[in-house]
Amino acid sequence: MNNAERTRRELMIRFIREFFDGTLADSIDRIPVELRPRTEEPNRCCVYKDRAMLKYRLMALMGFGMEEEKDESRQLKEYLADAVEGRNHTGPVLSVCTVGCHGCVDSHVQVSNSCVGCFARPCVGVCPKQAIQVINQRSTIDRTKCINCGKCMTVCPYHAIIRNPLPCEDACPVGAIGKGEDGRVRIDFKNCIYCGKCFRACPFSAIMERSQLANILTAMKSGRPVVAMVAPSVSDQFPGTIEQLFTGLRKAGFTEILEVALGAEMTTEHEAEEFYERMERGDRLMTSSCCPAWVEAAKRHIPDIVPMVSSTPSPMGYAGQLAREKYPDALTVFIGPCIAKRREAQNDPNTDFVMTFEELGALFAAREIDLISLEGEQLERPASVFARNFAHSCGVSEAILEQMGHDNPDANLPKIDGKFINGLDRKSVNLLKMYAKGKLPGNFVEVMACSGGCVGGPCSLAR
Repeated sequence: MNNAERTRRELMIRFIREFFDGTLADSIDRIPVELRPRTEEPNRCCVYKDRAMLKYRLMALMGFGMEEEKDESRQLKEYLADAVEGRNHTGPVLSVCTVGCHGCVDSHVQVSNSCVGCFARPCVGVCPKQAIQVINQRSTIDRTKCINCGKCMTVCPYHAIIRNPLPCEDACPVGAIGKGEDGRVRIDFKNCIYCGKCFRACPFSAIMERSQLANILTAMKSGRPVVAMVAPSVSDQFPGTIEQLFTGLRKAGFTEILEVALGAEMTTEHEAEEFYERMERGDRLMTSSCCPAWVEAAKRHIPDIVPMVSSTPSPMGYAGQLAREKYPDALTVFIGPCIAKRREAQNDPNTDFVMTFEELGALFAAREIDLISLEGEQLERPASVFARNFAHSCGVSEAILEQMGHDNPDANLPKIDGKFINGLDRKSVNLLKMYAKGKLPGNFVEVMACSGGCVGGPCSLAR
């Protein structure tokens, strides 16, 4: 756990604890001062910038972005009052705190002091743009010619050529983030797929997600039934068994709990049926649809592949339907490691809010719940092993193959030739464009935005 994660989780725990104690409105404006006293060495240039960042982190915890601040003198307790009344989340699920942005240099390849001007000079020979020459016994890169391909880096025997990254921009698979005229980063929400890679990559924690904690905690304190819809990837996040987790969720304030893996069973069944139908009518390719970041990427950046994306709802979509049917008056909360699920939930009438695994871990810590010590709750109907494995890369494909084996192995049904994309980046986006044009083999492509699957999500506790 790095310092940015530690600070984020420390704030979450304090926010939740004092919210339930009923003291948060009185203390919230003092939190930045108490956590960053003048007697301690600041993390940034000065203690006042540290405090400003804590202020904006707290605003993000309440669902507000820095860009919504019209009056800098407005107190945090006023934002808290708005959040409790549901007057938050008026913008996208991600926010850039320009106060915290370091204004990093643009991503580029550069020659370090380790260069010895060797006789072989492989960097000169490999450069496709003749951008490198040796001056005064040292390789020099002409920035006007360099395309940052990195070929010189791979051939240098001294590892003297390095890439100086712009972490958030380099992490984005679709080029949706970059520097504005003031040198601070900006997110282009017309192109953003909400994968959260920039959120994880920024070493200054200047990219924040707008949390829905205040809304969820308000519902819990009001006594309204709140249903936790727990993503399959939860088994990789917390100690103990799924049964102990269910007990812990009830102690934390959830009225009912539903495994989203039950929704994954429904996704598997319907996606297999859809695959049969598509192949029988002559389609050459179908892709999975359970990853919302991938679906957004297809719509915004690979329009040719959109007709090939499965129309089957995600496991969260089906779990929301199950929860709404069984608990019609309850508030439904999806719990998982994904920022893009916040975006999906905005368009899903059956999912009211999204809580991340980081936030759930903070909830357990704030309420002093030790999962290992709890007696496990008997599950009404445990989900299948294949459905629980949905969160891992290739898990969707394996579940569909298992379903096909159950359907009718002796029937003359279309056979699946499955491929998978294990994490979206610029290279894999280009591969998917080739799939859209029919230039690569396979009739089913499973796409996960995060490497390793949902278990590698940006808001995971264990990765």
